[in-house]
Amino acid sequence: MAVPLMQAVRVGAYVVKQHITGRKRYPLVLMLEPLFRCNLACAGCGKIDYPAAILNQRLSMQECLDADAEAGAPVIAIAGGEPLLHKEMPQITRALIERKKYVYLCTNALLLEKKMDDYEPSPFFSWDVHLDGDREMHDASVCQDGVYERAVAAIKKAKARGFRISINCTLFDGADPKRVASFFDEVMAMDVDGIMTAPGYAYERAPDQEHFLNRQKTKQLFRDIFRLGKGHKWRFTQSPLFLNFLAGNETYHCTPWGKPLRNVFGWQRPCYLLGEGYAKSFDELMNDTKWDDYGTGNYEKCADCMVHSGYESTAVMDAVRRPWHIAKVALFGPETEKPMAPEISLANQRPAQYVYAEQVEEQMQEISARKKPARMPRVTTVVSASADQNSAVPADAAD
Repeated sequence: MAVPLMQAVRVGAYVVKQHITGRKRYPLVLMLEPLFRCNLACAGCGKIDYPAAILNQRLSMQECLDADAEAGAPVIAIAGGEPLLHKEMPQITRALIERKKYVYLCTNALLLEKKMDDYEPSPFFSWDVHLDGDREMHDASVCQDGVYERAVAAIKKAKARGFRISINCTLFDGADPKRVASFFDEVMAMDVDGIMTAPGYAYERAPDQEHFLNRQKTKQLFRDIFRLGKGHKWRFTQSPLFLNFLAGNETYHCTPWGKPLRNVFGWQRPCYLLGEGYAKSFDELMNDTKWDDYGTGNYEKCADCMVHSGYESTAVMDAVRRPWHIAKVALFGPETEKPMAPEISLANQRPAQYVYAEQVEEQMQEISARKKPARMPRVTTVVSASADQNSAVPADAAD
């Protein structure tokens, strides 16, 4: 199975405990972005469009561990940027594993072979390699030739070393279902442990704004892919109910607090994908965010989102409420022929707000303030009473 049995049991027990105790909002996965800096510039990415001063910022190891302690989620996904550019990443990962957290280290794999010796295989650790399809699809997605071949070579080497490996496949408008299905067959042949897939989110700062899927296209694309995949035994790292949602069979509202994000700005509001403010603590994020202002049907920027960072947690919570339903979907796969579930109305959604420039200016001011040198003490010349000479001493020392 794509998710190890012990991990499934531990995470399942955590979720059931939250329901039994009546906790309304809780994290399932802590998303950590220790840096925005990346060694690629993908056309569909809106995470790295910042001035150099911001791209040079890092979360320290202690800040990462503090974020884990605040959130208390059983699973941690470390993203970016490119996490392998962070000098403390091996120490951060090792410390989280020692806390018995399940760590998924996301990477484009360009540095994976070079950095692999800094890590050790563990049942609590998995590489999560970004692959958006076959060679041609992926290299076009990341805007650089040869990346697919380097990623595949790193995957094979990591598997030979005994590491767990999953792939993260983001799909865009124009994806060919047959080609995607063939790609899923290809990665299964590589003995990859699991596939994580979702449509790309329409980042407002992404260079390519023409290839993001709307909800109807997303549902039809995944229905077509899953129809082709019947009997192929693809292993997914996601809930069967989330896959069923992608295929248009669930009317889910997103759960943005299920995968809270801590990055160099703070705790991002309201979710991993959408940054419209930052809280100083996890408690502030959970208690003071106006959650009802966001989500499909509530906010224009959320209208077409069907990404796992918002909906995977909804699917997991639904599985607790309807265990018979997830059992059926897990056994037979997502429905691909019956009418789709009703869509959420967008009639009352509030218009989009654009706060990027304001946030960048605020962060740049904070960075500038931290860089200012400490003020030197005022120096005056004082005549010594014991000797006929001048001595320069700080004014406060002379008083």
